[in-house]
Amino acid sequence: MQERYIATVDLGTSKLALCVAKVIGENVQIIYYKERPSDGIRYNCVFNPKRAAAPLRAAIAEAEDELQIKILQVVVGLPRYNVRQETASAKIDRSDPSKLIEDEEISTLKNFALDSYPLNDSNNELIYGAVPQSFSTDDVIGSDEDVVGTCSDTLAGNFKIFVGAKKAVRNIDIMLNNAGIALAQAIFTPSAVGEAVLKNDEMTNGVALIEMGAGVTSLSIYQGGIMRYYSAIPFGGKNITTDIRLECAFDDVLAENIKLAFGACLPEKLQTMGDKIIQINDEENGSYEHLGVKYLSEIITSRCREIVLAILYLIQESGFADRLRCGIVLTGGGANLANLANLIKEESGYNVRIGFPLSRKFSSDGCTGIGEAEASASVGMVLEAAGDPYLNCIEESVRVPAPKAKEETRPEEAPADSGKPASDDKPQGTLFSDDEFEKVVKTKIVKTPGRSQRQKPQKPPKPPKEGPSGLKVLWEKVGTIFENGFDGVLGGFYDEMGNNEAKE
Repeated sequence: MQERYIATVDLGTSKLALCVAKVIGENVQIIYYKERPSDGIRYNCVFNPKRAAAPLRAAIAEAEDELQIKILQVVVGLPRYNVRQETASAKIDRSDPSKLIEDEEISTLKNFALDSYPLNDSNNELIYGAVPQSFSTDDVIGSDEDVVGTCSDTLAGNFKIFVGAKKAVRNIDIMLNNAGIALAQAIFTPSAVGEAVLKNDEMTNGVALIEMGAGVTSLSIYQGGIMRYYSAIPFGGKNITTDIRLECAFDDVLAENIKLAFGACLPEKLQTMGDKIIQINDEENGSYEHLGVKYLSEIITSRCREIVLAILYLIQESGFADRLRCGIVLTGGGANLANLANLIKEESGYNVRIGFPLSRKFSSDGCTGIGEAEASASVGMVLEAAGDPYLNCIEESVRVPAPKAKEETRPEEAPADSGKPASDDKPQGTLFSDDEFEKVVKTKIVKTPGRSQRQKPQKPPKPPKEGPSGLKVLWEKVGTIFENGFDGVLGGFYDEMGNNEAKE
């Protein structure tokens, strides 16, 4: 089977994640995953392509150096915020009603629905993705089940399409051009994340997937195995960091580190941890500050409760609030915040679990960090891109060739001004070995043969008809040697040859 490589980039507000996977047939093996701070990105959208290209360029260079590969193109996730959902439908008349419906006809129907959908402003809007909702045939109307393999004169379908800003996609293209990398595919990540972290029974019976990032928190609702609703709010973990910075008069780096190390929701459930005091030393003036863990938790809980209530409002607006039999799945970097799942359960009454990438869909031996909640988007993009059998983001392996055994090199005929051997004629003498000629012509290193190698030839060798200027000089010197005598001249010949090389 052909071996392919897929490289994905998750453009987050606070971090940029690069993931590389090796695909052989249907087997997906993730071999690389690393995160680094991002720049020029707000609300999961590139607003400064030049600043955003620098960390991407560094991330790709680091991956190429570690894996010894060459990344030519990457799969990128589209923005999750400022995206609205619309409904589109399409219908086609089949040319051969007796033929079974195939997957290609479903793809054709989907493309027809996307092409025929009238955008409000085609100059500034773009369709990010589409999810089929139901299909209709001669015998079934509005069926949620797959119609592939049935017969019908007509085929119709309803789709949820997601429309976003065209400028955001254009900025991604500019960023990739500045980074010197091509765009392989752009993926609407909410649908990909669901495939990575949700179980089949959860998607069938109803579940709300909440992905909490640094700048955006999104909501995807699944029912009947299909994504039925999507929305997002411009709040996330970075807002929590900002609250800590403003309340405690810290800088962003210190506030983020304190949140990661001691941050938690629901101060009444901290038990003994709530009595701890954080001492922050100022190395510049030797002073220090105290921050209570319980007070820190109160700051974090206030912002988290605001985000949770906004998401619960969107669940009510979706119309699926009473159909979520499997509750809520929380994923993304914000899912690591202690007691956040308990806060959501307390406010909503739903069962809540943390969503990690399902390891049964891929392998990742020795790849650290890929099993965490913040890697859900990267894993989802890899799994979706792996479905394209023609996608390969890697050119070839870059390896240092092993040293080859010495081979005899023969001068070849070439134009006089080429400076390279170009003749296949080999001189008929035994004064020098082939290794000696190779050293003179290629490396220009003169080596005096030992006396055991000196043999008196029967007759002077004849120079080749044509050859490079270096060989002509060599044969002229050989002729001079035989005219003046062999003994006592060979050492001077090499000295003279060394002087000529030094002048060149």
